[in-house]
Amino acid sequence: MKNISKQSPKGAVPVGKQRSYNEIVEFLDKKWSKFDDNRTSCLKQLDQAFGSIAKKINTVFVAGSNGKSLTMNFAAQLLDDEGLKVGMFYAPHVLTYNERFCINKEFIANKAFADLANEVINTAEAEKLSADALDILTMAALLYFHKTNVDVALFEVNEGDPLYTTNVCSPKISAITRIAAHTEPNSEENTQVLKSMLHTVQKGTHVISADQSKLNLQTMLEIAEEKSGIWAMPIRKLAALSYPFEQLHGRCAALAERIGEIFINNFASKEKIKTDSLLAKQKGQRGRPTLEAKRQAELNPKRTIEQFWTETENSLACRFQLLEKEKPTVLLDNANNLDAFKNLLLGIRLLHYRRPLKGLSLIIGCNNPDLELDEFLKLLRYFFKKTSGNIIVCPVAPIPGDTDAISWDVEKVTNDIKSMKIKARSAKNFKEAIELAQNSVDERNGLVVIAGSSSLLAEYWQHKGTKKL
Repeated sequence: MKNISKQSPKGAVPVGKQRSYNEIVEFLDKKWSKFDDNRTSCLKQLDQAFGSIAKKINTVFVAGSNGKSLTMNFAAQLLDDEGLKVGMFYAPHVLTYNERFCINKEFIANKAFADLANEVINTAEAEKLSADALDILTMAALLYFHKTNVDVALFEVNEGDPLYTTNVCSPKISAITRIAAHTEPNSEENTQVLKSMLHTVQKGTHVISADQSKLNLQTMLEIAEEKSGIWAMPIRKLAALSYPFEQLHGRCAALAERIGEIFINNFASKEKIKTDSLLAKQKGQRGRPTLEAKRQAELNPKRTIEQFWTETENSLACRFQLLEKEKPTVLLDNANNLDAFKNLLLGIRLLHYRRPLKGLSLIIGCNNPDLELDEFLKLLRYFFKKTSGNIIVCPVAPIPGDTDAISWDVEKVTNDIKSMKIKARSAKNFKEAIELAQNSVDERNGLVVIAGSSSLLAEYWQHKGTKKL
């Protein structure tokens, strides 16, 4: 990697204060601000200070309610297999900010991260810009990908922040995983959500989605055409992942495959693509193959995309991550909305079909202010009618970036769950919750599920003594 402390394209970057890695983390933790539609972004000015590097990078945006990180992870593995250097900017992180910055399968090192952050922070101060944590992290990611010469960079775009964190880029592809049903698909509110997610679509941007609502897809098509984007649909089948992941993540993988196909065939440098590419369109061969060609094809069968998927797994922590070496088995999932919880509970049921569980305990804590608690309780009641187990409701500590998030009233939620005739109890903290859960299931064939908040997942790893994922 190039020396990230050298000058930017516009000239020498002010040296400024050289903060340590821990000082950078402390600085960022204090710089999160509430999103405001009227907030004047400084990201464009920051990008200009670095020589407008954002438009020099091939970018892909992945938006949607759920499955963004998974889609990016699968797409990155595909493009890596094709021979490309792939940058990823994930959001949020669980334990460290480093988890947001990845090239192929390697997360950024502490020193490289600190050097990048210092360069961005000092430039913002020299330009008298009031950059918040998301501005700094996004600019640092752009700088990182530019200096390491990635072939493509994938950015995870969360609801609420696309208007100012990524509007400096010219995306080649804009992908939407799926839209959780906050409102009716054809409502004005839902249309505004989709317009926000496709805000950065420009002339020539390929627009794709794995959403299953025909009304949502029609609205996306209209938005894409209005912006002179290229509608690249439909996605007809799930990618053939191993059980039970095809049922859970097959549409994310299929969307990732479409991202890879579009990029390889429209934007990638042909010199960098492997000769045995799974995604590149092959030129048609005229005439029938010779007997020798047939013989060679039988002796050396070409690897297929179906084989790739059967060999591929999600490699991201805390996104339906099954820790089968733990006793009892632990399942981690960052689900924190109804749609994601539905998928999580389906996954638990599929695991139970594969191998009957001897005890199930769900540790759940949430700080999502938009979660509809009544609907969530109905979801739990339906699940526990067919599956035996218990729930432990755990308080959630505030985490940087969740400026609006307030933890559940643990006692109230516990009583609400009990009213649904589900076994439930509250815990004072995560340590008590995990001990209760582990003691309530069989050590060899039981399952402990931890979900609802990235903060809760972080507490699990801290409980294990893990400092980085």
